Amino acid sequence: MKHAVIVAHPNPRSLACAVGMAYAEAVRARGHSVVVRDLYRMDFDPRLKAAEIPKPSGFQVGADVAAEREQLADVDFFAFVYPFWFNAPPAILKGYVDRVFSMGFGYGPGLGGTEGLLEGKKLISFTSSGAPISWTRETGALQALMSLFDLHLAHMTGLRILDHVHVGGIVSDITREAFEDVIAGVHAAMKVQFDPAGGTVGLRTGT
Repeated sequence: MKHAVIVAHPNPRSLACAVGMAYAEAVRARGHSVVVRDLYRMDFDPRLKAAEIPKPSGFQVGADVAAEREQLADVDFFAFVYPFWFNAPPAILKGYVDRVFSMGFGYGPGLGGTEGLLEGKKLISFTSSGAPISWTRETGALQALMSLFDLHLAHMTGLRILDHVHVGGIVSDITREAFEDVIAGVHAAMKVQFDPAGGTVGLRTGT
């Protein structure tokens, strides 16, 4: 099995980057292959180009998008790792989805609209926020993000959502103990999803 770990955080020493590396190490330890797409270190351009917008006359994806699609063509699991900014994914990740997961890769023309091209592939997300879990739940912020991002992406592309692991109350000066707890949560999620006796979990939030 092959995994794509798609990380969106400008600080290479951030919790998000550490979570992405922990995920990659955990699946490699299980004999799976991994490709890491660290969007900030790649300097990925999130801006959708006019030529990339599908229209009756056709469209043309950029060379960078074509290269990404080639990297992701045989991926079985997509792992998104990112912080909440204004209760939404970072712009660089949203732009990556806009450009890479669009027509010709994530979905194609279908009867009465479009049809997903990623059927049989799976999505897992690891997110963090400065606001505590209780606040994101009480305000509906977490569920709103999952509806607009996770569930809509799955609906459009045919991806199956395995899990969404969210931790709240994360600040820049996180303690070593809290940091290790988050990383342990990543390994726990891996055990549930990828060890034979683990079973599956749904849209889980919190650790």
